[in-house]
Amino acid sequence: MATILVVDDEKSILELLRFNLEREGYEVLTAEDGPTAIDMARKFRPHLIILDVMLPGQDGLTVCRVLHGDPRTREIPIIMLSARGDEVDRIVGLEVGADDYVAKPFSPRELVARVKARLRRLPRETPAEESGAGIMSFGRLVIDEENFAVFVDGIKQDFTRKEFELLRFLARNPGRVFTREYLLERIWDYGYKGDSRTVDVHICHIRQKLEQMAGLPQYITTVRGVGYRFDAAARQGETGGPVDGTPRSGSGW
Repeated sequence: MATILVVDDEKSILELLRFNLEREGYEVLTAEDGPTAIDMARKFRPHLIILDVMLPGQDGLTVCRVLHGDPRTREIPIIMLSARGDEVDRIVGLEVGADDYVAKPFSPRELVARVKARLRRLPRETPAEESGAGIMSFGRLVIDEENFAVFVDGIKQDFTRKEFELLRFLARNPGRVFTREYLLERIWDYGYKGDSRTVDVHICHIRQKLEQMAGLPQYITTVRGVGYRFDAAARQGETGGPVDGTPRSGSGW
């Protein structure tokens, strides 16, 4: 049974979501303000958090930043709720670490469907041989898929879940160029246009964390006007390779 923490200062929303989620068999915890939400997330380590943006004490964006900056809670997926449905708000929510974004008023059935989809993407406790996870090594850079960890020169780097998923996906497909839109849909499950800046921000964060290590090559290269690719040999300045905007048959994804 998955545990879900619902954070909203409107009691009617809390009760609505509690009813619909418990009907699906989930255990539901609730909080009505930011500080309480942070304390409960650290204490109970829920499988997923539904987090309203407008909260007393600390707003949802601040709570999201705090949780994703804490090793105890950074792996917990977060679905943001907001009465504001502007594109900028969605982008900001994704940039601070949210995994999904739902605008109010929302359909409870749609939100439950998004919860189920997000929980299906959580890593399962299966051996590396069965899950296809393993160790990817690129010189000084090592990606441990089983433990969701990135190492440079044997030192573990501080990656958020989305940063790890993005780096891992690119590393699994070296030499292939992926559009921002495809990466957004693949990693964040977002298909609408206009949010490709989210991908750029996460790529920037990945590069900053890797390039702080002296002499480490730039593994993720930009193909101007198209997107990004992972260069396993870290050869800089080349722009070849197939371009992907949609998955191809027989690709093994």
